[in-house]
Amino acid sequence: MKTYQVRTYGCQMNVHDSERLSGLLESAGYVDIAGVPDPPETADVVVFNTCAVRENADNKLYGNLGQLRPAKIKNPEMQIAVGGCLAQKDRATIVRKAPWVDVVFGTHNIGSLPALLDRARHNKQAEVEILESLDVFPSTLPTRRDSAYSAWVSISVGCNNTCTFCIVPSLRGKEMDRRPGDILAEVEALVAEGVIEVTLLGQNVNTYGVECGDKLAFGKLLRACGQISGLERVRFTSPHPAAFTDDVILAMAETPNVMPSLHMPLQSGSDRVLKEMRRSYRSARYLDILDTVREHIPDAAITTDLIVGFPGETEEDFQGTLDVVRASRFASAYTFQYSIRPGTPAATMPDQIPKAVVQERYERLLAVQEDVSWAENRKLEGCTVEVLVANGEGRKDAATARLSGRARDNRLVHFAVPDGVDAPRPGDVVEVVVTRAAPHHLVADSGVQGGLFTVRRTAGGDAWAALQDTPGSGRPAVTLGMPSIGRPQAAPVLATTCR
Repeated sequence: MKTYQVRTYGCQMNVHDSERLSGLLESAGYVDIAGVPDPPETADVVVFNTCAVRENADNKLYGNLGQLRPAKIKNPEMQIAVGGCLAQKDRATIVRKAPWVDVVFGTHNIGSLPALLDRARHNKQAEVEILESLDVFPSTLPTRRDSAYSAWVSISVGCNNTCTFCIVPSLRGKEMDRRPGDILAEVEALVAEGVIEVTLLGQNVNTYGVECGDKLAFGKLLRACGQISGLERVRFTSPHPAAFTDDVILAMAETPNVMPSLHMPLQSGSDRVLKEMRRSYRSARYLDILDTVREHIPDAAITTDLIVGFPGETEEDFQGTLDVVRASRFASAYTFQYSIRPGTPAATMPDQIPKAVVQERYERLLAVQEDVSWAENRKLEGCTVEVLVANGEGRKDAATARLSGRARDNRLVHFAVPDGVDAPRPGDVVEVVVTRAAPHHLVADSGVQGGLFTVRRTAGGDAWAALQDTPGSGRPAVTLGMPSIGRPQAAPVLATTCR
């Protein structure tokens, strides 16, 4: 029995890709080291699924590879593979800096991993295979999902934008969309397995349909998900403000199982900086979108991404960001200090901001957003919220005697279970009253104080419970990839030298 471990860095796309990598390895006979009694110190195969968005991604990878070198020397049969965005970008550098790596593969050929491991083992040398375009859509590959009751569903891969700070388009390629029937067939199959929540994934989900020229395709897809019986929650990430249209807002408002949560990356509140970033919207347009969302979905929780210290950012530009953050009333924000990514236009721009200035602005932004988040959360004190119970969301649950989960608006809720009540299972749904708000979560101790506490057992909870009696790591079994439906796409015409 050979064991494996997949270590994931970066965005939700990488998390979903790692589920595919786990499915491929288990289909090839490997066993997740997390589910092995008395596991060995190191797995037989360790896969790094990397991210290239942040500057320290390289250092983190090579540091982790260095930590594995003694294990590799001790056990030469152990194999190390590096995939993902950083592998796509630094294909040759990885083997040069870490010659004990056995396999390097990119974002477009994750399905090749088992074959590359076999080839490296046979040839006794590193195998590097990087494709420049997608060879097979990831959803056709086997999957080992992390959750019994919640799942990711890719609707597109790649990105057609040219943001000057972002390296993703050059690593993920141009946008490719899945056919709606394929997406809905996958969602229906997941629901049949007990999944009650899906998150639709794409680099820019609201440009879905660009390949067929249908600008309304994403809103139609949301409405179609609303027709799937047993699907209780639909989420999506991430949309782009420039392509966010009113039909999507109406689809969200009029489709009951589409959740009132929206992650809308702002990046900067300065119009001058947005122009330098090649973000094709301005702050007024951004705020107009939020106003329309709140007009139709008053209880929507909106989150965002923010970059501090973009080249040439002045104090006035930064104040513009603070102004938009206050006006937007974000429930939370992912804030980043700008870092140079070689290969992006911003990397060679003049007026790179000194680290000390970036750090000081970053801390001011965090303080403002923390105040906004706390004020928004306090509005929910005394309100009843519906929580999908999660497995492992609350790191302090054991110490606080609480369970945790996500409200419909995706806020994290820690709640206490009254004495004498059977604890809900992960995947079940509870209704509780918020008793206290913090900047990053809500607390609901209402049940132990004699207030509302109701539990609804769900198919998701049943699916989670069924796994507890099976050997392994408590994750669902490997499922086969989803085949396409309808008329097959035309095969490419191969070039020939024959005359």
